[in-house]
Amino acid sequence: MKMKYCLLLILVAVLCYVLIALKHVITAMVAHLAGLTDPLQVKGTTLRNRIVMPPMQSGRASFEGAVTNRLINFYVRRSVATGLPIVEHAYVSLKGRLSLKQLGIYDDCLIDGFEKLASAIHSVGAPAVLQITHAGCVTNKHVINAQPAGPSASGKARALEKSELDEIAEEFALAAERAVKAGFDGVELHGAHGYLLCQFLSPLLNKRTDEFGGQLEGRMQFPLLVTKRVREVLKEKVLLYRVGADDLAPNGTCVEDAAVFAVKLEQAGVDIIDVSGGMCGAEPKQLRHVTGYFIPQANAIKKAVNVPVIGVGGITEAEYADKLVQDNTVDLVAVGRAMLSDAQWSEKALETLKN
Repeated sequence: MKMKYCLLLILVAVLCYVLIALKHVITAMVAHLAGLTDPLQVKGTTLRNRIVMPPMQSGRASFEGAVTNRLINFYVRRSVATGLPIVEHAYVSLKGRLSLKQLGIYDDCLIDGFEKLASAIHSVGAPAVLQITHAGCVTNKHVINAQPAGPSASGKARALEKSELDEIAEEFALAAERAVKAGFDGVELHGAHGYLLCQFLSPLLNKRTDEFGGQLEGRMQFPLLVTKRVREVLKEKVLLYRVGADDLAPNGTCVEDAAVFAVKLEQAGVDIIDVSGGMCGAEPKQLRHVTGYFIPQANAIKKAVNVPVIGVGGITEAEYADKLVQDNTVDLVAVGRAMLSDAQWSEKALETLKN
C-alpha cells in the first residue's frame, strides 16, 4: 500500500512538472508568434501595437512648465498609429527642473493643461503615459535658483539630507496623482540618463555611507522608495520605470546590477520596464553607429523579469523592430529620433509590415 502511495505521489509530481514545462513552452510560443503590429494588454490597458514613442524633451512647454498647444499638436501627430506614446519628462519639483521650457507637473495649477494633452492623445486611439523626473545634481543654480543637490556632494552640488529624500519621494507621488487626475493611463519614472533616480543607483555618483548608499542593495533603496510611493497613488494605472541599465564606464552600473534592480522593481509593482542608458545618457557617442545599441541590456533584463520590457537605441527600420519582437528579444520597441524627424513613422512602419 505504501509503495502504491509513493508511486502515486511521484506520478503527480511528474505530471505537475510536465504541466509547468508545457505552460512555459506555450507562453514562449505565443511570445514568439507576436510581432511589432500585435497588441499587448498591460494591467487593463490595451496597446494596439508594440511601437513605443519614448519620452524626448521637445522644448515646447511654457517657461512655467505648462502644456502648450504646440506641445499637444506634437504628440497628437506622433500618436496616430503608435501603440504607446510616452510624454516627455515633467519635473516633479522646481528644484528638480533640468532646463527652461521643460514640461513640469509640480503644481495643481498645471493639471488643466495635462487634461487637454491626455484627451488629445486618447482622441487618436492611443493610451497616454507621462514620464516624471527630478534632475538632481545635473541641473544648475541659474535654472532652479538654488544649489543643485544629489546623492552625494560633487562639483557644484550638495548631498541631499535623509529628510529631503522623503520629501522628494512625496513630490513624485503628488506628481503621479496629478497625472491620474488629468486622465493619464499611467506614468513612467525616469531612472535613466543621469537624473536623480539614476544618480542614486550608480556607484559613480552615489558615495553615501548611510542606508541609501554603499553596495547595490543600498543604492537601490531611494529609487525603490519612490517606486512604492508612486505605485500606491496609481492604484490600477500602469507604472513604467526607465532603467539606466549601463553606465558604460568602469566601476559604474552594469547590466548585471540592472537586472537585479529590475527584479526588485517588478516586486515593487512596476508593470513595464523601459531599458536605456545610465550615466552615459540616451545616445552614447561610442554606440551611435550601432543599431539597437541598448537592446542587449534590454534582453538581459527581459530574461530576469516577467513583465514586458521595452528596448531602444537608434532604431529606424520597421523590419528590424518587428524582428526584435518576433524573436522575443524584447516585448516593445521604442523609436525615438526617427519618430522625432518623421511624425508619421508609425503609420509608415505598419504599412511596410503589411506588405
